[in-house]
Amino acid sequence: MRLNPFNTGDINVRSSSGGGVGKAGGLGCGTIIIAALGYFVFGLDPFQTAATVESVQQGTQASGPANTNEQEICTSSQYAREACDGLTSLNRTWARVFEEQGLGDRFQQPTLDLYSGAVRTACGSGNSSMGPFYCPGDQTIYIDTSFYDQLARMAGNSGDFARYYVLAHEYGHHIQTITGISGQIRSQQQRVSRGQANQLSVRMELQADCYAGVWAGKNRNLIEPGDIEEGMEAAAAIGDDRLTQGRVSAENFTHGTSAQRSQALRTGLRGDDKACDEYTIVR
Repeated sequence: MRLNPFNTGDINVRSSSGGGVGKAGGLGCGTIIIAALGYFVFGLDPFQTAATVESVQQGTQASGPANTNEQEICTSSQYAREACDGLTSLNRTWARVFEEQGLGDRFQQPTLDLYSGAVRTACGSGNSSMGPFYCPGDQTIYIDTSFYDQLARMAGNSGDFARYYVLAHEYGHHIQTITGISGQIRSQQQRVSRGQANQLSVRMELQADCYAGVWAGKNRNLIEPGDIEEGMEAAAAIGDDRLTQGRVSAENFTHGTSAQRSQALRTGLRGDDKACDEYTIVR
């Protein structure tokens, strides 16, 4: 995807340094699966499960002071530059969407933390083995870019659009937060059974996938041949059915199947954010 270069004036980026987690042997798909199983089967916090597993394997250290020199962070690696280019495009695209809908005053940019190993967040301790995540408490997207190497192995490709899709998906959770959708869904989850709460989680994740597609659809002139296929493969690679490898029943899924995630991304590619409303019961 041919994105314009990042502009540090248009993004909020920092980098938190952690311990050795994810450094010696990569992320480890096994840890991701263990964390998923712990949540699906026992209801354990995936933040804590992943951190515990990696602590036993390698020894987790707390994150150090964050680097806030955006130029330095964004030029530190190819992955970092891509993330900053993507964040610049996402900010501009969604700011324009909000303006067009007369909601410009509600738009807020998220922060992107390209952390290393482990990190403290307003949602608890984060760990690279969890993969990228968004914390609504501090409106920050957390990515350890070593995940992208794992994603390439899982999805079977190393294209840049797969990485942009991951960032755009987490940005979709930010859109849910600032529009109030996330808060409404979380409130509903507290009043229903666990199975119903899981289904609400699936809806949230599929809508975030759809929002990722909206961003791409509104920048279709920048998409190159093969990009869409890369995105579909990435979405399929992180479906609940693929990650849990048949060990968990469908009623315990929280992110959606590979087919559902690919279809949600495809729906968003039409470029109409209103089409993503179908993935939540909030109107």
